[in-house]
Amino acid sequence: MENFYSVIGALPFEWASFAFMQRAFVAIFLITPIFGLLSSMVVQSKMAFFSDSLGHGAFTGIAVGSLVGLLSPKVSLLVFSVIFALLVTYIKNKSKMEADTVIGVFSSAAIALGLAIMSVGGGFQKFANFLIGDLLAISVNEIYALFVFFIVVVLLWGKIFNKLLLSTVSPQIARSRKISSVLYEGIFASVLAVTVAMSIEWVGILLINSLLVLPAASARNVTNNIRSYSLTSVVFALLSGVIGLIGAYYMNTSAGAAIVLTGAVIFFVTLFMRTRFIK
Repeated sequence: MENFYSVIGALPFEWASFAFMQRAFVAIFLITPIFGLLSSMVVQSKMAFFSDSLGHGAFTGIAVGSLVGLLSPKVSLLVFSVIFALLVTYIKNKSKMEADTVIGVFSSAAIALGLAIMSVGGGFQKFANFLIGDLLAISVNEIYALFVFFIVVVLLWGKIFNKLLLSTVSPQIARSRKISSVLYEGIFASVLAVTVAMSIEWVGILLINSLLVLPAASARNVTNNIRSYSLTSVVFALLSGVIGLIGAYYMNTSAGAAIVLTGAVIFFVTLFMRTRFIK
């Protein structure tokens, strides 16, 4: 890991000499590819609303952690996010209600419960950083944890991607091949939940869903097969992270907001390219 810091520190830019920027850049190279991979399936599976609800579930997890007196709200944040994701996935697949209705009910209940708990005794203010996020505050230990998570996600993705894609595109064919759509959707939902839980303190609840939608939405504008679509989504996510972080440094603004704005610019540029190509 020290080699990464050395490479970044050797760059001929003022920001490269600061330790907090070096840590943030390493984090960008670890977390944005994960967002790019997951984004491709979120958009393909039309799960943008679901990924947004995970942010609400994470918010409630933080509140529950503060209520029961945990020293770190991250523990309850992680546990509650996974439970929330699995519960929504299970009920969505087993009930006769429309998916967006189930997600809407859980999302609304989660955010309301979180606000109710956090507002008691004026305790909301101390958790405000989770709403906006601060990538520049990431620690060395958190980067090591992120590195392990990155390896796990890449290996797991290679294992489940084809079955997950088939379950999404054609549940009937998946069932004929004895592939459990509920199982693989549950695994994907859990990975999404853990990703949100791990990165929400750096990105912020208000912005987290944008990073799970924009890369793949942009990639869809300029690709025509699933392999290039997934790869381009990762590239756009990484590009948004690098440009956004550098831009945030020079503009003295929120890194998360700058990254999302960069992703939005990429989306509109690719949309323009797609429009011209179609014509």
